[in-house]
Amino acid sequence: MSSVLYDLPGPRARLRNRILGVVSIAAIVALVAFIIYKFNQTGQFEPRKWEQFQYASVQRELLTGLWATLKAAGLATVLALLFGAVFAGARLSDRWILRTPATFVVELFRAIPLLILIFFGYYVPLQYGWSIDKLWALVIGLTLYNGSVLAEIFRAGINAVPYGQTEGAYAIGLRKNQVLRLILLPQAFRSMLPAIVSQLVVLLKDTALGFIITYPELLFVGKQIGGRLPFGLPYVPTYLIVAAIYISICGLLSILAWWLQKRMSRLPRTAGKVVRTEDINAGATPI
Repeated sequence: MSSVLYDLPGPRARLRNRILGVVSIAAIVALVAFIIYKFNQTGQFEPRKWEQFQYASVQRELLTGLWATLKAAGLATVLALLFGAVFAGARLSDRWILRTPATFVVELFRAIPLLILIFFGYYVPLQYGWSIDKLWALVIGLTLYNGSVLAEIFRAGINAVPYGQTEGAYAIGLRKNQVLRLILLPQAFRSMLPAIVSQLVVLLKDTALGFIITYPELLFVGKQIGGRLPFGLPYVPTYLIVAAIYISICGLLSILAWWLQKRMSRLPRTAGKVVRTEDINAGATPI
């Protein structure tokens, strides 16, 4: 018995895969144990290094940094999605006057490292005497880079819909914007959702680059907390806490994506009601 893409493993292959899985897990556990041992050996778990985290003022500092991170990520997410939608639509246009500049912009900002975009967003205006808020310098960089990546995700998702869907829609008299809005986007969104959420997780983690322009996000606040000499310069404990916060947020986003995908998988993939062509042209939406 075989699948479409590969032959199903036999008894020996399944045994080999189990052995490799056990060995891999053992190796990971051993690595984690070694790291914990080295941390303990160098005094990273001393009560002195963790003492300050029981104070409400330090907890408020972490919450302030977390709020700054979420604020930058939220603004950049909205703008990047809008940027991606606009430029994906322009790249899918039949008019070269829209398609060519959009392709140039998307490929340009995908090729420039995000850190350089953040530098340009903050330091270039300063060269001309313009004052720009550090938040918006970070948001601009995140929007340009991640918006360009999202534009490619949207374009690829729409192009992945079988062309017969488009031909059938044109055959019943739909215009191009109706084909895109009523036929292609609902089907493409199912396949695009994992990639979109994955890119938004990347965007959230990239807010840590605001550290380089001293934007007071979570990592910047963590560096300040970790550099306090009275508590023995607790950099490692602080960064462990910061990492745990990032992992928790990204985990929640992954759970949200799984929930959305599960909900969408329950929706019917075909229309349950036939709508006449004149009704669609008049603005009716198929159920």
